[in-house]
Amino acid sequence: MYFPSPVKESDSKGTQAMAFERTKQKDWYQVLGAKPSDSPAELKRKYQKLALLYHPDKQEADVPAGEVEERVQRFIEINQAWKILGNEETKKEYDLQQRGHSIKGEGTNYKLFRG
Repeated sequence: MYFPSPVKESDSKGTQAMAFERTKQKDWYQVLGAKPSDSPAELKRKYQKLALLYHPDKQEADVPAGEVEERVQRFIEINQAWKILGNEETKKEYDLQQRGHSIKGEGTNYKLFRG
C-alpha cells in the first residue's frame, strides 16, 4: 500500500513515483519524536504536543516570514506523520514497509538462505 502522497492522481506516473520515493524515505516516527514501540496513547500525546507547538494559529505575530513558512511546513509534516501512525492499519503497513527497506539497505546474504 502506498501511504498518502502530496501528488494528485491526475499528475503523471513519474511525478507520483518521485513523490512516493520522498514519502517512503521519511521517518514518520522521527517526525513525532517517537519510537515504533510507543503505545498509541504515547504517539497521540507526542503528536498533540507538536501540533500545538507548530499550529499556524498559535504562532506569534512578530515571527519572520521565512520562519513562519518553515513552521507551517513542519506542521504539515507532523499531520502527515499522524495520518500514518495514528491509524492502526496504516501504522502496521508502514512498519512492515520500513522493516523491508532496512533489510534491503543492510544487504542480504543469500548464502544464509541456501539449504
